[in-house]
This record gives sequence, C-alpha cells and structure tokens, in this order.
Amino acid sequence: MTLHLQTIRTLALVGSVPMLLMLSAGRTGAQERGAAGTVTLSRTDYDRLLDLASRQPRPPDGAPLPAALTRTDIRARVNAGTVRATMTVEGEVFQTGAVKVPLITNATLLDARMADRPLPLVAEGNAHVAVLTGPATFAATLDWGSAVTTTPGRGSFVLPVPPAGSATATFDVPGEQSDLRVSPGLVLRRTSAAGRTTVEAALDPGSATQVWWSARETTQTTVPRDVRLLADVKTLITIGDADLRLLSLLDLTVVQGEPVQFDVQLPAGYELAGVTGVSLDRTEQQGNRVTLFTSSGARRRYQFLLNLERSISGSFRLETAFPTIAAAQRETGEVAIEGIGTLEVSAADVPGLRRMDVREVDPAITAAARQPLLSAYRYQRGPSGVPTLSTAVTRFPDAAILAAVAERAIATTLLTSQGRALTEISLILRNRAQPFMRVVLPQGATMLSVDIAGAAAKPAEGSDGMRIPLLRPGFRPDGPYKVSFVYLHAGPAFAKKGEMQMTLPRMDVPVGLVEWELFVPDQYRADRFTGSAIGAHLLVPAVDESEVTVSAGGAPAMPLSTGQIAGRVVDPNGNVIPGATITAEVGGRRVTTISDAEGRYLISGLAGGTVTVTGQLEGFKTAKRSLNFDERPRQVDFQLQVGGISETVTVTAEAPLIDMRSSATTQNYTANALESARRPSADREQRAQTPVAEPSLNVQSLQRRAAGVLPVRIDVPRAGSSHRFVKPLVVDEETNVGFRYRRR
Repeated sequence: MTLHLQTIRTLALVGSVPMLLMLSAGRTGAQERGAAGTVTLSRTDYDRLLDLASRQPRPPDGAPLPAALTRTDIRARVNAGTVRATMTVEGEVFQTGAVKVPLITNATLLDARMADRPLPLVAEGNAHVAVLTGPATFAATLDWGSAVTTTPGRGSFVLPVPPAGSATATFDVPGEQSDLRVSPGLVLRRTSAAGRTTVEAALDPGSATQVWWSARETTQTTVPRDVRLLADVKTLITIGDADLRLLSLLDLTVVQGEPVQFDVQLPAGYELAGVTGVSLDRTEQQGNRVTLFTSSGARRRYQFLLNLERSISGSFRLETAFPTIAAAQRETGEVAIEGIGTLEVSAADVPGLRRMDVREVDPAITAAARQPLLSAYRYQRGPSGVPTLSTAVTRFPDAAILAAVAERAIATTLLTSQGRALTEISLILRNRAQPFMRVVLPQGATMLSVDIAGAAAKPAEGSDGMRIPLLRPGFRPDGPYKVSFVYLHAGPAFAKKGEMQMTLPRMDVPVGLVEWELFVPDQYRADRFTGSAIGAHLLVPAVDESEVTVSAGGAPAMPLSTGQIAGRVVDPNGNVIPGATITAEVGGRRVTTISDAEGRYLISGLAGGTVTVTGQLEGFKTAKRSLNFDERPRQVDFQLQVGGISETVTVTAEAPLIDMRSSATTQNYTANALESARRPSADREQRAQTPVAEPSLNVQSLQRRAAGVLPVRIDVPRAGSSHRFVKPLVVDEETNVGFRYRRR
C-alpha cells in the first residue's frame, strides 16, 4: 500500500536566501518532483537547513588591549647634583570612550602635558595612569627629576622607563670622556665637547635602568685661570633742555679666562636707564655699581650699551666721570659732547684728557649723535682712575629763524571778458624745515594744478587754506627749486565801463619780491591803477656803486672771483627769461642755480676742467655749452629757442673771459629806490598810469596751458595788453591791484 502525503510548501530561511521547499513521502526510491521553480529536498537535508538557520551570528573580535604605548624618547641632563629628563611617550587608544593608560612606574614627575594642555593623570599605587579618550593616537610629554648619588669618582641614578614598544635615551653628563654605562641597555654612541659628554643608548622598556658614570677629568684638580681683559669706553654726552644723557659703548676684549660677569662702576649722580648687549643675560645694580651677567663665557669680545641720565637746568657747570670696568688691565676711552639748542661749552685743560678733532670720533658715536658735535676728548685710565671732565655750559635763548623763504614770486593773470581770471604763481623757494606752504586763495577761487620742482603734486585742503607740500633738505633738490600753482577765480563780467579789483593769494612763506603781470583783453582799456602793488616802471636802477647789488640769491650780477661762471638767459627776441634752470657739471660734480628776474645767474666754486653748462626751462629747447675751464671767471649766455624741453641745442661758441677789475656791467637796485617806490608819490596821476607792455613769454605759456593742459575750459584772450606790478617783501599778506576799465 502506498501512502501519499499532501504536498506541503514551506518557506525556509537559510542564511539570507529564501527558498521554496517541497517535501513529499512515497514509495521507497520514488521522489515526486514539484512544479518548475521549486526545489525538492529530503527530510534530513531540510532539518539540517533549519538547524543552520536557527544559529546566531558570531560577534566581531575586539581589541586585545584598551591602549598601547608604541615609542619612548628620553633626554636626560645631569647638572649640579640633580638629573632632569624629558620623556616623550607616543601611543594609541583602541577602545571608544575614556580609557586608563599606564605611563610610568616608580617615578617623580614634575610636569605632564599633551600638546598645549595639561595631561590628566591618576595615581594608582606606584604607577601614573593617564585618562585618555579613544579611539585615537596620542603623544604625551613627561618631566622627571631625581637626585644624583655621588661617590668619589662616580655618579649614578635610577631612570624609570615607560612600558613602550621601544625606548631610546640621550644622556648629557659633565666631564670630558666620561665612561657612562646603562643596565639594562645598550650604549649606541658617545661624544664629548665643551667639558661635557653626550651618550645615546637603547633601554629596556618598562624597567628601571641603572645609569652610572665615572669622570676621569674630575679626579684632577682644575685651577681656573684669572680673567684678563682690555676695555675701550666710547661715551656720547647729550646736553638736553632739562636732562643730561650719557650713552656709553663698552667694548671688552678677553685675553685670558672665561668671564661670566663684568662689574661696571657708574659715575655718581646718574640713573641707569637701560643696558643692552647681544650676550647680556641679566643685570644687577647695587648703588653706583652694576654687574653684567653674560650668557656665554667662551666669547673673546663683548659689547654693551649703557644709557645714563640726570636732570639739569639752565646754564651750569658740567663735572662728570665716565663708566669704568675695574677688572680691566688697560682702559682707554673717547668722549664727545653734543647739545640741543644754542650752547657754549668751554672746557679747561684736565690732566689725562686730550682734545681731539670731532672728525676723528669713532663712527659708532657719530652715528648715535643727533646734533653737531661741539667737542671731543681722548683719555686713558691711569693709577688715579678715570679723569673727570669739567666744562662750563652756557645756554642762550633760541632766536626765531625762517624755515622757508622765497627769493621772488612771478604771478601771471589772464583776464577774460566774462570776468574769469586764470592766475599762475611761480616761486623760487629755499626750504630748510617747513613741510607745507599754506596758501589762502581769494574767495571763490579754485586750485587747478601744483608743480614742485617740475613734478606734479596734490595739495591738501585745510580749514585755513590749501597745503602745498614742500621738499626739505636730505631730499632732492639741495638748493633753491621752483614751486608753481595755477588757480581760477570767477569774478563779475566786464561791462562797458567800471572798476575791478584783483587779489593774489596769501602765502605763509616770506617773499622777497612779487612780480605781477596782468593781461587785459584787447577790447578793454585799463587805467587808474591802485592797490598795494606798484608799477614795475617805478623801480629805477641806482647809480651809486656803493649800494647793495640785487640779484639771484644775493650774489653779484657778474662774477668777481675765480671759479665762477655767470651769464644771462634770453629768448629769441632778446627778452630776459627768469626762472630758467642752469646746471654746471665738472669732474662728476653738479651745481644748479636759477636765473633771477633780470635773467642773470651765477655759479661759484667750480674746479678746473671740461665744464658742461646746461640751460633749460619748460616750453623752450634745452641749450648746452661745453668749455675748457681754467678757474678764471667766464661769461656763458643762453638764448633759449621756443620748443620742447626734450630737444637740445648744443652751442660751440667760446665763452669770453670776464674782467675781474671792472663791474660796469652790474645793474644795482638800492634799498632807497625800493622804499621810495613803495611810498605814495606826490603826483598821483604819475603813479596811477602804468605803461602798456607787450605780453611776456609767461602769458604765452599760460595761454598754451589753458588751451590743452589744464583741467578747465576757459576762452582766454589771444590779444590784449599787459600791465606789470611789483611788491617787495611780502609776508603772509595779500597783494591787490584795482583799476578802472572801459570798452574801446
């Protein structure tokens, strides 16, 4: 009989793969196959699969240790009976979260840190345990210290070693050729230098290492050599308004021994303001003695800079000594005196002090001085000590001086029928200390451009006027230079007839002479001039040869001594050209001057040789003359052609000699003539009328600039008449001219 069981479909889970199983029971050896997509298994295989499916998965393996130390590097130094070591321990934490990591056993730790933070440590028995967070790598630094056990000829200590995978150590012990040993461990390298021995060794991790050494040199008695040195003291005395300062440079040369400190005796009455030096470690002061400790005793030369101060008042008698080094076998010195303000220093002869030329003072003292040196001395310390400087110091009140001055100012004004005035002012300036020139423009005027020594500049706006920057000594140029500016002033338009008032700006720089050319359009006639300026025709030359010559820089109009070159600068029509730059070059030396109002110039102090004289001015071609100069005075005139400044005309004509015995060609203006011209004349009609002149080159140059250079559109007149005015000695005041006009 055959028993057929109902087919059972069961979903079994073997691992993660679902499988549809069909089980059946029939006759022996007969197996009924299911439909497509099914698997037929025996009951035994099915039970085995169920057993496999019921088993739990095996958890992953964990780290065998929570943390481990991988490497240890130890650097130990023995000094003065103690040993200190810095241990760098590297390792890794394997578990997540806070883990206790044993670092070292049986050790006296002075400090423990990791990076820039303190390392958290826990003492468990005789072990130091760090609390670290993982998983992460770490590096900790441990400072350890202990006393050295000393016996005759032998020193030793016990070094604890962290239980790391590898441990290395470097030992620094005193003594040349010290026989250092470690146990347990292995010495890898041994070196000796500067009286110490350095040993590198590999140690047994996690064990206490015995370290001992014997210094063969310590068994011998070492007698230190006496310190012998030479001293050179260079002192700068600065007499201030309320204090007296001593700046002393101590230059010490060691000829024997290894000094670690120097004792310096300070002069009485001074306060030590500071000490500097490359090898200076620290200082200690007790009264008038200061001790300088050095960071190295193996140097052969030391330099220290001492700064001493004391208070003074008014005129006084200066009696002062200088810093001295008591231990020096020989001491020499220099002293230089400088002062702030107007001083008179008179010193009596002092035994031991020898006067010297200030040009022979050591460059180190000269570089430290901020004022001209008044006197200088040399000395050498004798059996009685360092000599004392005794001087009488007299202080005089300071007198006011001019920081800047203009020899002359040339003003050119173009008037338009609309009443707009375009004015250019050029000054030949000498400046010593003034950083800016203050210019107060007329009401409603606008600054258009500023030129300083041929270079464009930008003025600064202030509440009390414009600030024009100036060049000062130490910068270019060294002598007088040209400062010019152009401004536009909008006034009332011209009517058929009326009156008009013109004003030049105020400048805080004293001006020796203001020359003003006023250009009026051709369709108007101007007369009846009034104001603070006078007509230029009223200045007449004087015939008295005893009067003072008026020319550029106060020099004679023609040279009267050797080594001088003089001349005159004119245009092709013979009109004089003021403000031209004249340069003379000979033997690598370059001298520059400016032509004056009469077109004259004078160059002095030239050496013999081939001299190249160059004349140039903006708007004209550059003219160049070369001559063989034998230091006899020569006359070199220039006729500048209209053109670009980049064009050069070379003149080969010989320069004539000047008769030094005659000065008939000199034209003089007297102070009396200037004063009489400034006073109102009895005949007001004569003063009111000024002669009409042809427009100068200044007018033509300003017309060209207004046409395409200046940043303004203005229809300047091309035809008209010029009226010239002058005003001597203008100091921060306005120069004005009033006139009547009517249409022609």
